[in-house]
Amino acid sequence: MTARKRALISVSDKTGLATLVKALKKHNFEIISTGGTAKAIEKAGVKVTPVEKVTEFKEMLDGRVKTLHPKIHAGILALRDSRKHMKQLKEANIMAIDLVVVNLYPFRQTVAGNAPLDEIIENIDIGGPTLIRAAAKNFQDVAIVVKPAQYKPLIEELAKNKGVISMKTRRLFAAKAFEHTAYYDTTVNAFLHQKFNPGELFPADFSMNYRKVMDLRYGENPHQKAALYKESFVRNPSVAKAKVLNGKPLSFNNIIDGNDAVAVVQEFPEPAACLIKHNNACGAAVAASISEALEKGHQCDTKSAFGSVIAINRKCNLETAKKVTSFFNEVVIAPEYEMDALAELKRKKNLRILKLPGIDQHSPAEGLDYKKVEGALLVQTKDEITEEEAGLNVVSEKKPSKEQMKDLLFAWRVVKHIKSNAIVLAKNQATVGIGAGQMARVDSVEIAVNKAGGKERGSVLASDGFFPFRDNVDLAAEKGIVAIIEPGGSIRDKEIIDASNEKGIVLVFTGVRHFKH
Repeated sequence: MTARKRALISVSDKTGLATLVKALKKHNFEIISTGGTAKAIEKAGVKVTPVEKVTEFKEMLDGRVKTLHPKIHAGILALRDSRKHMKQLKEANIMAIDLVVVNLYPFRQTVAGNAPLDEIIENIDIGGPTLIRAAAKNFQDVAIVVKPAQYKPLIEELAKNKGVISMKTRRLFAAKAFEHTAYYDTTVNAFLHQKFNPGELFPADFSMNYRKVMDLRYGENPHQKAALYKESFVRNPSVAKAKVLNGKPLSFNNIIDGNDAVAVVQEFPEPAACLIKHNNACGAAVAASISEALEKGHQCDTKSAFGSVIAINRKCNLETAKKVTSFFNEVVIAPEYEMDALAELKRKKNLRILKLPGIDQHSPAEGLDYKKVEGALLVQTKDEITEEEAGLNVVSEKKPSKEQMKDLLFAWRVVKHIKSNAIVLAKNQATVGIGAGQMARVDSVEIAVNKAGGKERGSVLASDGFFPFRDNVDLAAEKGIVAIIEPGGSIRDKEIIDASNEKGIVLVFTGVRHFKH
């Protein structure tokens, strides 16, 4: 640090500013500032030098150009141990700057507030990121502070070291500064890409944009550390946006299961309930009322539902709440709660009660889906039920009844949320048996039948992928299953159709597969 210390301060968020500048004054920092920040510093009773007095150039273009000047950036970037640099500063009458405190225009908040486009564009900060990057690059001599949360450790450091900021702290602040500008730039990129180039799903350079919501107690297992991050512009209902009304903090596994439970109930315009356990549905149903939907979904597999995560797509009433509290579960998610229902749920001290508006709005999956693998990222569009599937192809001689078709379509919407190979048995628009995650499809059929425990008779079957062999049809017929919906597309489709006709089973092809790995 130079003998005469200088700080450049330009902040949109004035939180803690008065405390900071008073501490800097105590340690004999000369303060240079801009516009509204300078006024706030003066109001705090601390002397400030306007930036235009340093640059000898008035800000212009409605404030777009203020700190973009050699007398500012040379003062930040000059290496103090370089005789050449210091000689050039002296010749140009430029003062070295030792501390830069900058936080950026509130771009994300402006977008979230549905501001008009011209206002959003004006909140793309140019001078701020430039100052931050310059100071962070020259961490050898300059400290950079980008958030009010950093003021306290900075003030403590100054007090501890008699006004000197250590190299360790400057390095830490520099890393945080580049983290900050990277997030800011990807936030702007995410908005502009969606606004001006939404058709390009997979750009050559792909940047993700997330900010930490909270640390989690642990990951999938207690020995794994974990945290939850949220996208800047979350449009769909997200567990990351849910308000926790009761219970312990959400766990890593709660969040994953909650996400899938919400996805299932959003498939349906009718009142729908879903119970998820270990990332697979153990029950789902639609009904005339939300309490009936939950009851039907729970009856699918009451054993597996123990410790499940529940999502419902209607306001939770007292009758539904009493059903939730009648057995052990970890989480309940609803768009809203009636007061007496909430009181009933809160009787369970550890039950996590989540309020998530928007899940009562039936909407197709949108956006991109990410799967991380070692050293790479797989990106795909989200899986959704397509318009082509609406024109289902009944390939069997026997045609489905109206009620059977309802059940087939219900099962087809649920099966895409089950781990492959996936089989769903359904009756009266409720699951009665689910088989998931098996390497042989017929094994999933056997598991679903075993789970059904006799309820499979008269049910329909949905398979996320085609049947490779007729053994699946033979087993279904043996167990009293009356109709099957699957993608088709196997080289043995004729054999599967013939088996269905032989057994008197309805067979419907969708033409679309719904694997979930």
